[in-house]
Amino acid sequence: MTKAAILTVSDSCARGEREDLSGPAAREVLTAGGFAVCEERVVPDDRDAIARELVRLADERALDLVFTTGGTGLGPRDVTPEATLSVCDRLVPGFGELMRAEGRRKTPNAVLSRGVAGLRGRTLIVNLPGSPRAVRECLAALGGLLPHAVEMMHGGGHGREIPNLKHEFPDKHK
Repeated sequence: MTKAAILTVSDSCARGEREDLSGPAAREVLTAGGFAVCEERVVPDDRDAIARELVRLADERALDLVFTTGGTGLGPRDVTPEATLSVCDRLVPGFGELMRAEGRRKTPNAVLSRGVAGLRGRTLIVNLPGSPRAVRECLAALGGLLPHAVEMMHGGGHGREIPNLKHEFPDKHK
C-alpha cells in the first residue's frame, strides 16, 4: 500500500486559532483512493520549519508521498514552494502545471498558485493549495498519475497505461 503524509502549512492553524480543513480534505480523498495516510502535521508558514518536516517525512519515515496544503500563494509568508525546492533532488514540473491547468477550468485564481512537486530520494512531495475545495480538485487531477509515479520512483517501468485518469487529452496530430 502506498504510504502518504499530509503537512498543513498555516500560521493560524499552527497557533490553534483556526481549524485545519484542508488536511482532512486531503486525507478523505487519499484514503478513498486507497492510500494509507500515515501522518498528519501542522506547521507555521516558516521556510525552515516546513523544510525540516519534509526532510523528516522523506528521510526518517521513508514515505512514498508527502502532500503539503497551504502556503503556495502570493502572500508574504507563502513560502511552501521555496521550502520544497530547497529539499528536493529533482523536480516534477508537470504536476504543478496540471494542477494549475485543471484549477483554471474552475477559477482564474488557480494560476496564482505557485505549488511545485519534486522528489527527495524515493519520496514525491507535492504542494497543494490551502482551500479544501482546491485540495480535492488538485488530487482529482493527479489521482490516476500517483500510483504510476510511485511505481516509477521505485524502479518500475515507464510504459504502463495509467488507469482512472479522469481527463482526456486530445491528440492534436490526428
